[in-house]
Amino acid sequence: MFQRAIQRYVNNFRGFSREIWILTLITFINRAGTMVFPFLSKYLKEDLHFTYGQVGTVMMFFGAGSLAGSWIGGKLSDKIGFYKIMVFSLFTTGILFFFMQYVTTFKGWCAAIFGIMVIADMFRPAMFVSLGVYAKPENRTRALALVRLAINLGFAAGPALGGLIIVYMGYSGLFWADSISCVLAIIIFWLLVKEKSKKTTDEETEQENNTVKQIKRRLFKDTVFLLFLFNCFATAFIFFQLFTTQPLYHKEVYGLTEFHTGLLMSLNGLTVFILEMPLVGYVERKGIPKTKVFVFGTLLFALSFYVLLIHVWLGILLLGLLLLTVAEMFYFPFSNSFAMGRAPKGREGTYMAAYTMAFSLAHILSAKTGMTIISKWGYNVNWVFMGTFGLLGVGSLILMQKLLAEENK
Repeated sequence: MFQRAIQRYVNNFRGFSREIWILTLITFINRAGTMVFPFLSKYLKEDLHFTYGQVGTVMMFFGAGSLAGSWIGGKLSDKIGFYKIMVFSLFTTGILFFFMQYVTTFKGWCAAIFGIMVIADMFRPAMFVSLGVYAKPENRTRALALVRLAINLGFAAGPALGGLIIVYMGYSGLFWADSISCVLAIIIFWLLVKEKSKKTTDEETEQENNTVKQIKRRLFKDTVFLLFLFNCFATAFIFFQLFTTQPLYHKEVYGLTEFHTGLLMSLNGLTVFILEMPLVGYVERKGIPKTKVFVFGTLLFALSFYVLLIHVWLGILLLGLLLLTVAEMFYFPFSNSFAMGRAPKGREGTYMAAYTMAFSLAHILSAKTGMTIISKWGYNVNWVFMGTFGLLGVGSLILMQKLLAEENK
């Protein structure tokens, strides 16, 4: 029985093209090297001595840059191709990360983080489109899960290593690591993966000759997709607290060091690395509707914040993190797949840009909202607010399910 279980686990990783595995490799290298972001709020607060309000404002500019970059990246992916956008984005981001360590003023950080995120997040919609090109239609959800697995494996290694770098080298070492990892990842991609046109992988391109106006009408009047985007926003809004308010909470309430916070975040990444692919494979084999998976995942996100109200022992942090981790595994790979499947042929970049923009908008509002609530009313009020907002996301999914049922009659 054990050998059969191992074989079933391994089977989840079969059937991918060479390009998908290379995309997975560069994603791991890039994500493992992206060590600054989990500690960014602590760096701004403790090293640069920004106020809570200033930290929240910097995070808003972070999200604004991400929002603009996602839209630009999606539009350009449809116009000039995903490949060029991916190469430009990662290489330029790597160069800019090096210079970020020399920015020390509040206004400088607002401008710099906005600029770097515009360029960095052009990569995300382009990468999603590339998965649609290099992956077979029958395993696109698993391909998305495989790339997320690389993200989370990098996330397991990155924060723990980042915590050690801070202890022994200071925060400047993190900026060096970010810079080198971006450049290394894109050089590997450029050398090993050749550009491929969508027309060579999809015979349905004759159906893609809609005008831009028609495509926009489809996107902005697609009520099902708009409800889905609100749910993505709500889920991301509360999920990003993991990187902004929770690291501060760990230290100020429980007295944890950066290394301990890094270990907790690494547990999240390691759990996703081990369990997400089998979970995706199980859901697909059983034919469980994606919308039901979304509802369960969003509920768990909300619950992960409510449990933080029981701050009587350190194990509550672990319980909240595990609930959030399970929610993440149920939600993110299937939401990626749903967004890609909903996109009209030939405008996948535009739809995936809207999808990534929902997360970017969450970045803009999540950190600032959380920091403001904490500064005025404390952490407990913030956890209640975040959990309740997650329940609103569940409501949007229930309405979306009804509309989908009517659409499919």
